[in-house]
Amino acid sequence: MTKVDALVGAQSVRTLLASATRSLGSAAEARWVVAHAADMSVSDLGARLDLAVAPAVSEAAHAMVDRRLAGEPLQYVLGTWAFRTLEVRVDRRALIPRPETEQVVEATLEELYTQASRGGAGSTVVAVDLGTGSGAIALSLASEFAFSGVGLEVWATDVSAAAMDLCNQNLAELSSHNPVAAGRLHVSQGSWFDALPADLVGRLQLVVSNPPYVSEAEWGALEPVVRDHEPVSALVAGPTGLEAIEMVLVEATRWLAPGGSLVVELAPGQARRVMERASALGYARPEVRADLSRRQRMLVTRSPGG
Repeated sequence: MTKVDALVGAQSVRTLLASATRSLGSAAEARWVVAHAADMSVSDLGARLDLAVAPAVSEAAHAMVDRRLAGEPLQYVLGTWAFRTLEVRVDRRALIPRPETEQVVEATLEELYTQASRGGAGSTVVAVDLGTGSGAIALSLASEFAFSGVGLEVWATDVSAAAMDLCNQNLAELSSHNPVAAGRLHVSQGSWFDALPADLVGRLQLVVSNPPYVSEAEWGALEPVVRDHEPVSALVAGPTGLEAIEMVLVEATRWLAPGGSLVVELAPGQARRVMERASALGYARPEVRADLSRRQRMLVTRSPGG
């Protein structure tokens, strides 16, 4: 049951959609707003244009339009956003999951399967998502991993208590419809690797992270929709933008098992320096892969000894 009611003389989905389109200047965003307010999918709108909406639906849609016109990102206005196979709750407590990070998950799953094949039947692959934010990466790994006879244990860490609350909300949602996947995930608050149990040192088969990689100078030039709404601590690493990536690269050498995989999202302009640093630290065959827009986007490498 949606929130669309057959009310005589009330505003229709069509007129509400037209009003939202005029205000936003975007038919696509208007469809998202109206569909969300009416508790239906965007694909359902076309077949329901002549149905009347309850006043509460109209009020909710207009309130979301006002927030969007004030500059708030559409994803935060809606409160949820699609990420791979999941619908993830999003708000100002964490970064908005982006398409390029979906490609990071794709590369990470490939590495998980490689690690699973190394362990063989009856083994369990242990992975960590550092700086998890909303939990989108960790939740996707837990949901999508499928390797017969091999288990998966995923740790999701973040120093932000607010982000951890958001991640736990998403975990609870996953648990409601996929308890097996949710059971693979452990959420732990703390700074990077410090949030992990000490007995995982040298035992991780995979480390993945979408860390802050914007420099302090670059932050001021970001689009206001990003700079004024998304958490600064999840965007800005420090003066160079490489501080968090450096920490992950250095610390992972201690936490990864021999031959363990490392996948780190980065900015295209950082690719050469990150590759050189990974090589200097002894990582095996480091490479930077492109996203779907052909921008250099993620480091994929292995710890030595495997």
